Amino acid sequence: MEKIQIKGRLNEIKGKLKQKFANLTDDDLLYEEGEDDEFYGRLQQKLGKTKSEIQELVNSYLK
Repeated sequence: MEKIQIKGRLNEIKGKLKQKFANLTDDDLLYEEGEDDEFYGRLQQKLGKTKSEIQELVNSYLK
């Protein structure tokens, strides 16, 4: 399983996700180290996307 490599840019990524998806809240974007599945699960539920789609989206902001 791919781990989230966003620690240094978390606030930037949260901001971009909130811009793209206005219905996301700070609670939806809460990320605790080691809780990748919970993070992806909240986003999947809120956005109606698959885990792969969410991972791809987050990774696109890391480039």
